[in-house]
Amino acid sequence: MSNSKIAQVRLGTGGPLVSVQGLGCMGMSEFYGETDLAAARDTLEAALEAGVTLFDTADMYGRGANEEFLAPFVGAHRDEITLATKFAMERTDDPHHRGIRNDPAYIRQAIEASLRRLKTDVIDLYYMHRRDPLVPLAESVGAMAELVERGLVKHLGLSEMTGAELREAHAVHPIAALQSEWSLFSRDVEHSAVGAAAELGVAFVPYSPLGRGFLTGAFADAGKDLPAGDFRKYQPRFTGDNAKTNAALLEPVREIAAAHGATAAQVALAWVQQRAQVHGLAVVPIPGTRKTSRLLENVGATRLTLSGEELELLEPIAGLVAGDRYPDMSTTSAARE
Repeated sequence: MSNSKIAQVRLGTGGPLVSVQGLGCMGMSEFYGETDLAAARDTLEAALEAGVTLFDTADMYGRGANEEFLAPFVGAHRDEITLATKFAMERTDDPHHRGIRNDPAYIRQAIEASLRRLKTDVIDLYYMHRRDPLVPLAESVGAMAELVERGLVKHLGLSEMTGAELREAHAVHPIAALQSEWSLFSRDVEHSAVGAAAELGVAFVPYSPLGRGFLTGAFADAGKDLPAGDFRKYQPRFTGDNAKTNAALLEPVREIAAAHGATAAQVALAWVQQRAQVHGLAVVPIPGTRKTSRLLENVGATRLTLSGEELELLEPIAGLVAGDRYPDMSTTSAARE
């Protein structure tokens, strides 16, 4: 098997070398309706065959079920992949509970649980999923650094951090990657986080680079277009008049896609890659999918280059998007800018 089909980039100045596009695995276990697990397993294998080497999960996805699902794949390909997981979002038997914990005791508890579920002895990239501002950041990152010293974690990452927070954390221990939402629809990270990452040599890992699927052009009305159990039915950008407004914004995306014989999804992913180049930033988007056909479509975006004129046509979109990223934005970096 060769992983030379996709270009590679380094996460941070001393981090691992990974494919320029990774795979987000969250939807294989939760949030997007029912999953065909056999098809999802095939998608994991197809991703690696296509050259994808960064596989992203978190302990909160399916309350650990996603890590358990990935364990056989991880075990079969441990030396070929870079495995990323996350801690901080605490879930209980109460389906509505979403606590955030960054205290050292919880971090030590979380890494042991993730290692057990993933059936591995080391995590390649360990993220703080969200920040609790009541816990000093240096205290949390210091506890994460201890995991590196113990050999349980190779590299550290952060998610949804401001530029100032990234600088503070990086001063405690080198940060390899910052993961936050970044897409044609969501550009608030460009206020401070993107610049700080470029300055520090930290790679950026955009999650939801397809706007949770909206940028594919598949959804105009979440109430009608999405199955029961899909969390997007309750996301502001997918509902009511917001959905209609946002669907209309995709016209230039479709036009550019048609000109290249590409898809809207490929244009959106190519935009993220080229937008990062503007900032002098290493970037690894992690679009999620459960289908091999979509996986191969997404990988195809790594071979698409948009012209300057096309990038200009896409530039105004984010400023016209209706609705927030989440119903509650309080735990995102945007709330702390």
